[in-house]
Amino acid sequence: MPTLTQAPNLGDLLKYEAPNLYSREQATVAAGQNLPLGAVVGRMTATGKLAALDPSATDGTEVAAGVLGNAVDATLIDREDAILIARHAIVARQALVWPAGLTAAQRAAAIAQLEARGILVRDGA
Repeated sequence: MPTLTQAPNLGDLLKYEAPNLYSREQATVAAGQNLPLGAVVGRMTATGKLAALDPSATDGTEVAAGVLGNAVDATLIDREDAILIARHAIVARQALVWPAGLTAAQRAAAIAQLEARGILVRDGA
């Protein structure tokens, strides 16, 4: 019998959020990226657009601003349909998507930045 594989969904990532969608924001992902659900993102200071977390940057994306609640393909153009988990939420550690090459210290710093925004990162199913 063949094995079926289901893509991750919001329930795999988001374990708690505040009522009335308080935890979420609609946001714009900057062009040139294809970000999956659960991507940890930063916000560009100059434009307010989201981009993948980049601890070596100096444009605002070096600070974790939240976690994407949907996959966003902004390869060709800015996409304004991103759902950002921005505050008062609990997310599953195993569902977070980190940039390649991130060190353990950089990951710990990003988790601390998320927790400062009220986004708790927890182990669990």
